[in-house]
Amino acid sequence: MSAEDTGKVDAPDVDPAVEESLAGSATAPQPGDVEDEAEVLEAEMSEGSVDSEAAPEKDELSERTADLQRLSAEFANYRRRVARDKQVDIDNAKASVLAELLGVLDDLDRARKHGDLETGPLKSVADKLESVITAQGVVAFGDEGDAFDPALHEAVQHEGDGNDPVVGSVFRKGYKVRDRVLRTAMVAVVDGSGADVAPDQA
Repeated sequence: MSAEDTGKVDAPDVDPAVEESLAGSATAPQPGDVEDEAEVLEAEMSEGSVDSEAAPEKDELSERTADLQRLSAEFANYRRRVARDKQVDIDNAKASVLAELLGVLDDLDRARKHGDLETGPLKSVADKLESVITAQGVVAFGDEGDAFDPALHEAVQHEGDGNDPVVGSVFRKGYKVRDRVLRTAMVAVVDGSGADVAPDQA
């Protein structure tokens, strides 16, 4: 029976070399594969550009942070300086007022030496005034026998020529508040080394 009778068409014979060539072409890159690789490459380049753009932003953020820290430190120093200056002004005003009251203390000291403050209402007033001034940190200095200090004592008289001068007599007490001298003590200075030598010679 012929092919025409059966209605079937036999497949043409194919050369083996041609068939191998067709099989190799099936593994060749397809247009879709090329497009996928292009998209991946574009994505990688895009990520690189984002990183390059983020670097300047990080630098600017670091710079702004440093500026903020510097301004914060400067403001803290300013606040401390203002507080310190304010305290200095307060101390100066307080010292000025206390210095004006030293004359009153001198009068009270003379009255005490004369026995006028042993009893009576004046003694009560004197005690209250002295307690208030003492509460402000005012301390009297300048006693006989103290080592002479030019920063604390005003020498109006000097006896002897030794190298160890001491306070011999006190004409007016000195006062200070904490480390500030309100008034130097007015004293007479004598030779301390000579006073020390005298008992040994005796």
